[in-house]
Amino acid sequence: MTAEKTTIGWREWVHLPDLGLPNIKAKVDTGAKTCALHAFRVEPFERDGQPWVRFALHPNQDDNDTEIECEAPVVDQREVTNSGGYTQLRYVIETRILAGPQEFTAQITLTNRDTMRFRMLLGRNAMEGRFVVDVDQDYLLEPQLVADTTQCDQQDRNSFEE
Repeated sequence: MTAEKTTIGWREWVHLPDLGLPNIKAKVDTGAKTCALHAFRVEPFERDGQPWVRFALHPNQDDNDTEIECEAPVVDQREVTNSGGYTQLRYVIETRILAGPQEFTAQITLTNRDTMRFRMLLGRNAMEGRFVVDVDQDYLLEPQLVADTTQCDQQDRNSFEE
C-alpha cells in the first residue's frame, strides 16, 4: 500500500522542534538533493566523545537582528555545490521536521544564507515519498503551533516574497 503524499507549494512553513526553532519559511527546491539551513558562527565541538556543532541563525526573512543559537550532533561533513557552481564543505546534521501533517527526520547542511531570501531549502531528501509539489501554489500547509515562539500572522503567510 502506498502512503498518500501531501501537496505542497513552492514555499512552505516548516518547524524544526529539536533545534528549538520557530516556524521558518522554506523554499521547496526539487533541484537540491539535501536540505540546507541558514547558519553562521558555526563552531564544531565534542560532547561525550562525539562531534557536535554549535551555530547561530536568523530565523526570519529580512531580519538580521533576531538570532537563535542551536546545537546538534554532526552526522557528516560533505562538499556541496551550490546553484552558482561553488563547492563548499558543510556540516551535516539530522533533525526532525514538521511540515503540515508530516513529521520526519532529514539531513540538513549548514551554510550562510544571509544573502538569500529563504533561511531554509527543503530538498529532495526530505520530500521523497512524502510530498508532491504544485509550483503554482504556496503556503498550502498550516504552520505548526509552537509554544513561546513568534507565530506568523495571516498577512505574513500570504505575503508574496521571494
